[in-house]
Amino acid sequence: MSKEIESPCISLCHLKHDICTGCGRSKSEIKDWKGMKHKEQKVTVERAAVRLKEMRKKERKG
Repeated sequence: MSKEIESPCISLCHLKHDICTGCGRSKSEIKDWKGMKHKEQKVTVERAAVRLKEMRKKERKG
């Protein structure tokens, strides 16, 4: 049996273009989190990490 996926929320919620700048999830992913199956949560966490990396890269460029 697979382990539960922990929410990536870090309680620094601020939406920018419907993406949370704290965790990288979209508004709909945050809303749907508890109803997602394990695999969906895993994919969401991976996608959110990529978004955060891209957002931070853009911020550094100015």
